[in-house]
Amino acid sequence: MKNILYIFLLFTQVFWAQNAFQEGNKFYQEEKFEDAVNSYESILKSKKESVELYYNLGNAYYKLNKVAPAIYNYEKALLLNPNDVASKNNLRFAQNMTIDEIKPVIEVGFRKTVDDFTLKYTADEWAKISIGISFAFLLFFIAYYFSENTILKRVFFVGLCLALIALIATVSLAIKSKNLTEANRPAIVFAEITSVKLEPKNSAKDVFTLHEGTKIHVLEDSDNWKKIQLADERTGWISKDAIKELK
Repeated sequence: MKNILYIFLLFTQVFWAQNAFQEGNKFYQEEKFEDAVNSYESILKSKKESVELYYNLGNAYYKLNKVAPAIYNYEKALLLNPNDVASKNNLRFAQNMTIDEIKPVIEVGFRKTVDDFTLKYTADEWAKISIGISFAFLLFFIAYYFSENTILKRVFFVGLCLALIALIATVSLAIKSKNLTEANRPAIVFAEITSVKLEPKNSAKDVFTLHEGTKIHVLEDSDNWKKIQLADERTGWISKDAIKELK
């Protein structure tokens, strides 16, 4: 009986979320953007998310000229699907509304190349590739074990060795991808204008100023302050209430 109740509640939540999403779309088409935002946000409050939901919410905020929430939601959509073209395109439009011009430092070198290759796929995707290779390893092993032809046996042995190397490599990449992703703490500035301090205290010297919509990376926490780094590698301390982390 309890399982039936859980199933019923699950279907009820899915049905309600779908209705709220369609209602938000209807409000958006009628240019009632505040109402659209309320409908989309109500779905997020129920702990449900999707690329489409964040994308539409970003669009609604963009229409309201709310830069930070628009950028935040496009970025959230890209966290779920880094290859979503629509979110990428609209994110660029929203970023054109920001004030801060930050030129990223171009990183080069072997480590950068390895990290870029590692992050080409998520940890889960690398794990799926590892599973596929493990099946290939098993097939090579079976073929090697039962083969009676010397040449074929050598071929299967080589394939077995290569599959093992590939399996170790992809498992390592899955672990590295997970570690890199967890270490990366992107955030968006929500305060209209805020000072970044040299130290985590109000009396500290201002090192630079940021405006809403700017993307930053959180390095560490200290009470009500967060140490951040910009794409141009400048660092400083910012009030935790001035930003909203994406993860």
